[in-house]
Amino acid sequence: MSSDLSTGVAQNLRDRLGDLVVLPEDAGYDQARMPWNVAIDQRPAAVARPESAEDVVQIVRAAAEAGLRVAPQSTGHGAAALADTDLSDTVLVSLAGLRGVTVDAGARTARVLGGSVWDDVLAAAAPHGLTALHGSSGGVSVAGYALSGGLSFYARSKGLAVNTVRAVQLVTADGSLVRASADEHAELFWAVRGGAGSFGVVVSLEIDLLPIADVFAGMLLWDAARAAEVVPAYAAWTAAAPESATTSLRVMHFPPIPELPPFLSGRDLVVIDGAILEADAAASDLLAPLRALEPEMDTFGRIPSAGLVAVHMDPPDPTPALTAHAMLGSLPADAVAAFLEASALPGVFFTELRQVGGAASRPVGSGGAVSSLDGEFLLHAVALAPVPEALAPADAAVKAVTARLEPWKIDALALTFIDGGGVDPAAGYGASLDRLRELKRRFDPERRFAAARAV
Repeated sequence: MSSDLSTGVAQNLRDRLGDLVVLPEDAGYDQARMPWNVAIDQRPAAVARPESAEDVVQIVRAAAEAGLRVAPQSTGHGAAALADTDLSDTVLVSLAGLRGVTVDAGARTARVLGGSVWDDVLAAAAPHGLTALHGSSGGVSVAGYALSGGLSFYARSKGLAVNTVRAVQLVTADGSLVRASADEHAELFWAVRGGAGSFGVVVSLEIDLLPIADVFAGMLLWDAARAAEVVPAYAAWTAAAPESATTSLRVMHFPPIPELPPFLSGRDLVVIDGAILEADAAASDLLAPLRALEPEMDTFGRIPSAGLVAVHMDPPDPTPALTAHAMLGSLPADAVAAFLEASALPGVFFTELRQVGGAASRPVGSGGAVSSLDGEFLLHAVALAPVPEALAPADAAVKAVTARLEPWKIDALALTFIDGGGVDPAAGYGASLDRLRELKRRFDPERRFAAARAV
């Protein structure tokens, strides 16, 4: 893939955008184009780094005049989803410099700038006893996560994060700065709640916050030698668990890295983690069947809600990895056996079963293009790819995991978990796809925007 621009186009971008743009010949280009997932070698025609909504307007207009496309990117956690997109004619708009959160405690809402991450929201909301439907990592962008669904550890009780979005301010294909809500540009508002970056560069959004100051959450940990006992028990437990519980189970294989704590380094483990929106006594009673399996570590208890992002132990630093996922309609005994086999496949870092169902699977009448997620479980596999030569084996490893569970897959995908080439995101949009494509043609007739999960 070439990122070379003609001299005239490059000079035009430089004249129009000045220091806002980084070109391939500039010393800072390699750093500017680097996504959070450093396994992905994205080489756009240019990288633009706005610090205001007005900057974004200039960038989109300059790209349009130069005949270039635009790819919005907040953190690059999902950069692998752009793997099938040729970026040689594309300006990558890195929103990392557009961060900030303003909380209205009385209204229980937050205005979040387009490059902000969930840690920003939690830091601003926690002093007011509030939290949000954030993901399992505090370093993931709010805009990309929330506008693509967003499956939190509150999801079975509170639904998907996309349904908390009250308004979106974005720069559209013609370079206009637009506020879309239920009362303004309603069709665009419907489309962007699911269609996300396919419809513009999001410079801010307004979201509802939750009055949850603390939560019963944590993890249970066993050696992986117990997996054949723990995984079936977890499957049985989830079948009866109330919607107040949203949890996940992972079989994890940690390399012997000195930087890891001793309970992780060089070990194979089974971990169950998540949150339970119940009083302490009721939550403890609910966990009793899992605690009866005598985990070697049990951290479940009452914690500040801002601490929930640390429970899942997502890596805080950029990590080279490839992933694959599938939605499962059920988890009978033979599916559990297949998951156990898949979790032992060579080259896989971890395999995960994440609870869905409940409010997460119920469509919202006032919602957008995506307001729910079909399936009872999300199957997720991750393989590390520390060097380019590891990319192909890592891709094969994670795809082998989802292949083992093929008989229980349903025709659905979680948009925020689509993170690799060769994946058609259509199943993530479901019945909304035809209308989304019609609105894409209307709002972006020249397909100016290159989104990670294209409509």
